Amino acid sequence: MQLLDFSNKTVVITGAASGMGAETTRLLQQQGAWVVALDLVAVEADVRFVGCDLGDPASIDAAVAQLPERVDVLMNCAGVPNGGRFSPEEVLRVNWLGLRHLTESALSRMSEGAAVVHIASTAGRAWTDHIEEHQQLMRAASFTDGLAWVAANESVIGDGYAFSKEAVQYYTMWRAVQLLPRGIRMNSICPGITDTGIISDFRKGMGDDIIDHAERVAGRMAQPAEMAPAMLFLADNASSSYINGVNLNIDRGTGAARLTSQSDPALIWN
Repeated sequence: MQLLDFSNKTVVITGAASGMGAETTRLLQQQGAWVVALDLVAVEADVRFVGCDLGDPASIDAAVAQLPERVDVLMNCAGVPNGGRFSPEEVLRVNWLGLRHLTESALSRMSEGAAVVHIASTAGRAWTDHIEEHQQLMRAASFTDGLAWVAANESVIGDGYAFSKEAVQYYTMWRAVQLLPRGIRMNSICPGITDTGIISDFRKGMGDDIIDHAERVAGRMAQPAEMAPAMLFLADNASSSYINGVNLNIDRGTGAARLTSQSDPALIWN
């Protein structure tokens, strides 16, 4: 059995121009995938590029109309940070509402054996504190209804980032169960602190203390290339056919340290 073989597979990936999306696109090409890249800016890789603004449902619909009739894998890597460059609504538009709108639109082109993989975040780990809110948000099924819910719940969503990643984690589990009869799997990865081009935004949004502490616990930041193999693993039926509805933490043990009361870097590294 050939693992991570994407030959003759059509993969649609968002956020392919930079960061984790660019690294995942590079690895997909190495493994033989035919890649359709959706992004606001042109993608340097030799792939089919479709311009798309995930914050705009009309733009998403136009992009979906240009997708091939068969999609084997959808990878949602696009996202925007907190930190002030984007309003809470803009963060929710891209990170959650646009992600869901695109996914639900693309599912009609997917059949048994297909897979959806999102990039969520360890920042969404508190979804268990907002189960009722996420259930409400799932029921606000359209982009417009979702925006109305966001506008009515500003105190819950805060700056938008952590809540948007909670929503992706909850959606991954919720929708994965519903897709079982169709044989389509849905999972996500949840990166810890990663050295991408938006790390300065996260420092503004979360504070240097939180970022620096996470880096000290882990020993270093992750690199975007360390996330790409997990994206391919979760998308590959030969590798992960029985994995469904999972939010995979990739944080070098920082979550384990927190849950087991070992978050003192001095104790870890001595």
